Amino acid sequence: MKKLEIVGYKRETVGTKSAKDLRNEALVPCVLYGGKESVNFYAPMILFRDLLYSPNVYEVELNIEGSIYRAVLQDSQFHPVNDMLLHVDFLEVDDVKKVKLNVPVKFMGSSKGVLIGGKLSVKLRSLTLKGTVNDIPDFVEVNIAHLDLGKSVKVGEVNVEGVVILNSPSNPIATVDIPRALRGKIG
Repeated sequence: MKKLEIVGYKRETVGTKSAKDLRNEALVPCVLYGGKESVNFYAPMILFRDLLYSPNVYEVELNIEGSIYRAVLQDSQFHPVNDMLLHVDFLEVDDVKKVKLNVPVKFMGSSKGVLIGGKLSVKLRSLTLKGTVNDIPDFVEVNIAHLDLGKSVKVGEVNVEGVVILNSPSNPIATVDIPRALRGKIG
């Protein structure tokens, strides 16, 4: 799993007015929970760009006034109109605590069905995995080389060592659709 550092500062006051004042200064109110105690802090908005606007999964090293915490992003809230980042929740992790994370899917191989004119239709761009932070991979590899026209690869066909896939095994990850031009020729 990729690593990212965010430097933050403890909040003296917690509430709507103080959170609004922080946002006006391009700072994001945050909370870290899951450890011995919850920590309310704030950090510059620019530090969240790589964490929130990429499909990658990161283990975050939070440096809050010299105290170092290992965490993963749990939730983020955005303004409904202007998409400004309003609040971020982090879950503190260690080497034994199991966490649930959405991990992106990476397709491997060239599908037989796509090579003869089919269209690859991606149904799931990420899978929900449960395991320790050290066991969760950067991405889940899904081999699509065996897919023919009209066939799909399902969650149950994917195996990731050391973690449990929480998605339903019958859900398709990707399907090779038959285009209208080929429907009459096949069969």
